[in-house]
Parts: sequence; structure tokens; C-alpha cells
Amino acid sequence: MNIPNELLYRRTHEWAKKIDSKEIMVGITDHAQKQLKDIVFVELPSVGKEVKAGAPCAVVESVKAAYDIYAPLSGKVTRVNQSIQEKPELVNKDPYGDGWLFQIEISDPGELDNLLKPDQYKGVIEAEQ
Repeated sequence: MNIPNELLYRRTHEWAKKIDSKEIMVGITDHAQKQLKDIVFVELPSVGKEVKAGAPCAVVESVKAAYDIYAPLSGKVTRVNQSIQEKPELVNKDPYGDGWLFQIEISDPGELDNLLKPDQYKGVIEAEQ
């Protein structure tokens, strides 16, 4: 199981990486991309869009299914990964690196406390299996 220690997680299999005190990077976990299999399309939120923690804000489609991506924190989308729109398979190949989805300028840093630490997220995956 690939669960990097420097990230925080949602039960819905998104990860959040702190870039600085106001900005996070978001993607889906290795577990999620393995469940989806071959990702063929990614619909990202537009830059400037306000997102709410726990609300759907993007979609990842595979040959198997479409999967809503939920915002891990509330805030404004500041950047999207254009590379995955042209090469969605990057999400499968490198979900914690080149396959990141978007960045958010967070509006409530206190929401970070609602995310799961790596060991808690591991427990979520084990409970699903």
C-alpha cells in the first residue's frame, strides 16, 4: 500500500499536500487509481472556482466508471494540472506526483484537522477490503 506520510487524506480517497500555509495540492490516492484502472478522462474545476470541503468538484473517468472527486478543503482553485487533461494516464502512473489534479487556496485552515493522517487512511482501506 502506497500511502505517503507527508500527505493528509479523505475517506473518499483524495489526498492533500500542504504547499504553504494557504495552498494545498490535491490528487487521488494510489488505492483509488488502482480501483479505477485505466483512467481515460479527467474533468477538472476551473481556476477561480470556489469549492467546499466534502463537495464534488471534479470527475475522473476510467474504462470502468466515472468517479467524483471531492474537495478535501474549502477554498478557491488556483491552478489545475493541464498535463492530465492531455495525458489522463498520468494519474495512474504517478498519482502523488505528475498525476496531481488541482491546487486550492484554503479559506479555513482549521479544516485540515478534519483530514485523515496516513495511519487512519490505511485503516479506511483495510476496512473496505
